[in-house]
Amino acid sequence: MTSDFSFLPDIQACVFDAYGTLFDVTRVARLEDAALGDKHAALSELWRAKQLQYSWLRGLGGRHADFWQVTGEALDFAMAALGLEDPALRERLMNLYLRIDAYPEVRGSLEALRACGLKTAILSNGTPSMLAAAIENSGLGHALDQVLSVERAGVFKPHPSVYQLAVDSLGVPREQICFLSSNGWDAWSAKAFGFRVLWCNRTGQQPETLPWTPDGELRDLSVLAQHFAAVS
Repeated sequence: MTSDFSFLPDIQACVFDAYGTLFDVTRVARLEDAALGDKHAALSELWRAKQLQYSWLRGLGGRHADFWQVTGEALDFAMAALGLEDPALRERLMNLYLRIDAYPEVRGSLEALRACGLKTAILSNGTPSMLAAAIENSGLGHALDQVLSVERAGVFKPHPSVYQLAVDSLGVPREQICFLSSNGWDAWSAKAFGFRVLWCNRTGQQPETLPWTPDGELRDLSVLAQHFAAVS
């Protein structure tokens, strides 16, 4: 993907997806290595896949439930699929989701963006309590202007009403918001909505073949503030 950063001087706010972009969802299963053994990678991958699938299915079917419930339902599927019948392990894994860690560069990147005069926000499927716990655990509260949960829209991403939350809450036109997500489906959908988009492709995913291509691609967030500082 060819990255074009020429739009950066027009940006007033950076809005971030949470899970997989700011917070390392893969670490939750790794912390239970002793109980999961060689199944930890499979559990992490299947849990995340079902978490997203269930959110989309609930959105399409008009059967919304909050992300904590969806996360639990997805974990139940993943554990059953892998032959893991351990209620105590399930409880520990769910509780770890509330103490999820940010990627190493996230805090410094958010602080640097604020120093550049940009507004910063999270826009996430997570519930307000899930996001509050993760933010407190990672010490990011001081570096965020807004924390926006889809619960205010009553539907999950990628519904356009979710992306509109950022426009309305920040008071910034959509074309002056830079949206960042590690999830390809989220990045491409945000571009279709009208945001300027940088895809944080942490795991080397194949680009989507949809027509709404993000403006650029980053491996992580460590160089983001450098790009903004260069044009400010």
